[in-house]
Amino acid sequence: MESIYLVAAFWFFAAVLSTILANRLKISIALMEIIVGTAIGFVAFKLGYFEKLSLNADWMKFCTGLGAMLLTFLAGAELNPDAMKSKIKEVSVIGLIGFSSPFIGCSLIAYYLIGWNLQASLLCGIALSTTSMAVVYAVMLEYGFNKTDFGKGILGACFVNDLGTVIALGLIFAPFTYKTVIFIAVTILLIFILRPITDYLIKRFAYKTAAIRAKWVLLILLAMGVLALWSGSEPVLPAYVFGMILAKTMEIDGHFVRRLRTLTVGFLTPLYFLRAGALVSITALVAAPAIFLMLFSGKVITKIFGLYPAIHRFRDDKKEKWYYTLLMSTGLTFGTISALFGLSHNIISQAQYSYIVGAVIASAVIPTLIANKFFLPKHLLEEPVLDDQVPDKKDIKNKL
Repeated sequence: MESIYLVAAFWFFAAVLSTILANRLKISIALMEIIVGTAIGFVAFKLGYFEKLSLNADWMKFCTGLGAMLLTFLAGAELNPDAMKSKIKEVSVIGLIGFSSPFIGCSLIAYYLIGWNLQASLLCGIALSTTSMAVVYAVMLEYGFNKTDFGKGILGACFVNDLGTVIALGLIFAPFTYKTVIFIAVTILLIFILRPITDYLIKRFAYKTAAIRAKWVLLILLAMGVLALWSGSEPVLPAYVFGMILAKTMEIDGHFVRRLRTLTVGFLTPLYFLRAGALVSITALVAAPAIFLMLFSGKVITKIFGLYPAIHRFRDDKKEKWYYTLLMSTGLTFGTISALFGLSHNIISQAQYSYIVGAVIASAVIPTLIANKFFLPKHLLEEPVLDDQVPDKKDIKNKL
């Protein structure tokens, strides 16, 4: 146990350092954690201490996996289904283009320019077609765009984009079995009954029993995570769906949402972003930089050429269009998941995995840095919510 505490203390030292650097350099905290994690991984590898970082330890995988699920759940909770009906055309068009453009473009680049086989090329296209819900939501939350109409549009488009990625991965590579049917059936059932059960538990037990709302959310996410992994799917997707289902309930109680964000952003996601950065093999990328540059450039360029004209149909301001486009050009969670799926099923080699993940991580950092530095649409930010504007407990129970 001493070694676990020591490693955990080291990673949270890195998290605190990342926060200080992000504040000084005016960079998003999530991006700085990825950068610091990459630096730590490189130095540890050179000194022969890479294994001591515990990046593949069960406790680290659990914390980072839960962090990804909770962050995705909170992102979904920002999207009230009623409010999203008015944006269904926007998020559908932009999300589908955001998936299809890099999927086709990067698959062709890998097959014809790099010379990979067809399966590896398709897997590469899937991994680089993603957008990073984790990074996008962390940035939205940090700047306050999550409460704006603009931010909700981006989050909705991210969901459609990543949904296309998951479906493509399942149709092309993952077998459709009875386990998949059970997973889909349980998900559909929960879509109809989850909110009424949650509202009952809050009305009957909240404010009397310690943190039952947080315990209930964790129970649902972990249980569905188990079912998703058992069926061959990924636990992040149902987390997003259930966040949307509970959006109306979550928006009533601002205090609960803040506490859940504190747990997620303060404890879990720093480990997630630091680990993601540390897993990048800089040595492998330096050994063949041309492949890495082709994949990274292919992802970002195909995203921009596909998305910018589509976003122009829904946004007129130049900064809004470029900010929207660049954030949709990011990648992290589903990109690394897809690459790891390909590696574990012998679809791609370890070297190909490093190139793909390197391009994914770079797309999480570089487009977001450019977007926040040069195209941040500050005019869209709303006034922050004051504590005395948050409804009290009686008001919340009455609304439920």
